[in-house]
Amino acid sequence: MSVEKVFDELGHFKRFQACLYFAAVFQAIACGIHYLASVFLVETPIFVSSVPGNITDVLYGNVTASSLEEILPVFKSGSGPLVVKTAEGEQWELSRCRCTLRINPTHFSYDFDGNKTVKECTGNFVYDHTEVYQSIVTDWDLVCDKEWLAKLCQPTFMLGVLIGALVFGDVADRVGRVKILMLTSVCQFGFGVAVAFSGNYYFFVVLRFLLAMVSSGYLVVVFVYVTEFTGNKVRTWTSMHVHAAFAVGVMMVALTGYLVRVWWIYQIVLSVCTAPFLLFCWKFPETPFYLMAKGRYEETEKLLNVIARVNGLECRLKAEDLLEPGKREDGKSLLKGDTDEQSSKPEKKLTIVDLFGSWRMAGRTCTVWAIWFIGSLGYYVFSLGSVNLGGNQYVNLFLAGAVELPSYLVGCFAMDRIGRKKTCAPSLLLAAVACFLVIVVPADIEILTIVLSMIGKFAIAIAFGLIYLYTCELYPTIIRSLAVGSGSMMCRVGSVVAPFCVYLADIWIYLPQLIVGILALIFGVLALFLPETLGKPLTTTLEEAESLGRKPSKMNDRLELNQHGAKA
Repeated sequence: MSVEKVFDELGHFKRFQACLYFAAVFQAIACGIHYLASVFLVETPIFVSSVPGNITDVLYGNVTASSLEEILPVFKSGSGPLVVKTAEGEQWELSRCRCTLRINPTHFSYDFDGNKTVKECTGNFVYDHTEVYQSIVTDWDLVCDKEWLAKLCQPTFMLGVLIGALVFGDVADRVGRVKILMLTSVCQFGFGVAVAFSGNYYFFVVLRFLLAMVSSGYLVVVFVYVTEFTGNKVRTWTSMHVHAAFAVGVMMVALTGYLVRVWWIYQIVLSVCTAPFLLFCWKFPETPFYLMAKGRYEETEKLLNVIARVNGLECRLKAEDLLEPGKREDGKSLLKGDTDEQSSKPEKKLTIVDLFGSWRMAGRTCTVWAIWFIGSLGYYVFSLGSVNLGGNQYVNLFLAGAVELPSYLVGCFAMDRIGRKKTCAPSLLLAAVACFLVIVVPADIEILTIVLSMIGKFAIAIAFGLIYLYTCELYPTIIRSLAVGSGSMMCRVGSVVAPFCVYLADIWIYLPQLIVGILALIFGVLALFLPETLGKPLTTTLEEAESLGRKPSKMNDRLELNQHGAKA
């Protein structure tokens, strides 16, 4: 009997697993919140450079006003300057990053053919507060020559996510899943609130970087945690719907951004949403897979008794029953208290090199990493770019989160019926088709552009969602967190690149879609070469993981037929 058979005896998803699952997934909402919160934290409203003196009159085409605040809601950059008159009689033409002084004007009009003096931006700006009352851009004037600082916020956050995924994935394999879940949960709350009181840009970036590390750490480990606590009959659903919690976090960002227009209040509200989780996360048990892999058989037996009691079953399992036949005597001696011998044996330290132990494993790892990369790149290009599709930006972001929910349902049904590989590849190809169609659709048809973008997000979310579970199934227990963590690292490389990819729209509006479409097409084809894991239990050794997808030899076929009878 393997550790996987625990669920056949004690239930694949009964009361104990359900309570643990929903509690752990609840905190994943915070990850979705913090990952996309910068969409409105660094939002840049309409603005123009200010001038010395009190402004008495403003002209913009045929529109007149007595103050800049009145005219800014209708001002469009690149369509002409704002002409203002001060109490001292000076006339200025204002744009986003430049002020032009008219020399000896005869009368106050929008058009002027006389001499002008161009002056550099003085660092004083007037912002339109209709949509954005207060963001870090308006507080710290991150515009014009400081605009790059605002654009650096999301890539810096994603760099923290990358490092956190690798670090916490490795540490979780060494010290256990539960300790990392508790640490990262507490730090998410602490750093999240601290960001609101950062005071200046540099503290803001540092705190957001640390917040990114712990958020990423939680998200990586919670996938492994819920996977190792649920049986293979429901593992597809439980794994995929961790992403549903992440999508709920994205929708909460849109809703909170619409209701709260002051960035530091917005940040506090988002940070306390999942604070109740801190009250009971310290009661989480370690997973039976991890306990058995570390040789902690006595703790495993206690956990089995607890699971059986909560599920209303009688526990007939012993820890030694979960061992391979050749190891049961060693397990019995450890249960009797002979732990000195266990602790004296040096434990082999596994590193990322073990993911490339053979040509078969190396090819599998590279392909999986490629899917992680394009899944993340496409996911964040569609999400971050949703606010620039036209129409209401809050509705667009909300839809970008909401469309994920049906995608995970469809993904679960497809994975259970046709398999992981045959779900992953078509979803990437559909995302590629959606990207190419966005390019050919006329720009003035906003509704169709939004629909195609949501189809692309729907498709990429399926691939992005299933790759977590797929990776867990492809690798053994002893390096599972490392595999998910390193895959998530490649995923975060994609998420670091994604904001820059979105900024490429300044060069050509469809360049982000073109890049995502080409990569999704290539990696969708590569996904067809991965082995299928549908219906197979989680592996516990490197040898078992290596054998996935390998065709049995003729001699093995004959042995299997002799033992089990002919197969249909």
